[in-house]
Amino acid sequence: MKQKTTHTVQLAALRRIEGQVKGVQRMIEKEEYCIDIVNQIHASINALYRVAEKILHTHIESCVVDTFRGKAEKNKKKKIEELIGVVQKLHRL
Repeated sequence: MKQKTTHTVQLAALRRIEGQVKGVQRMIEKEEYCIDIVNQIHASINALYRVAEKILHTHIESCVVDTFRGKAEKNKKKKIEELIGVVQKLHRL
């Protein structure tokens, strides 16, 4: 059961991350120091991770809470499995 949630507040962060990634591309084109490139890649990954955390937080506050206010046990179990799956994916990053 997918519900509409807006994440437009995250667009500014994603645009900054896009700029970071383009900066990494320029660094590679200019053959800059490897460690500096890796550090920039790490910063971009961390920024993406923060966006993912914020989106997950919003999902829990809206979609998950709405589901648990309902009576359908099947939907509740599905949400739990969904959350466990996404947390496992984020943990592997």
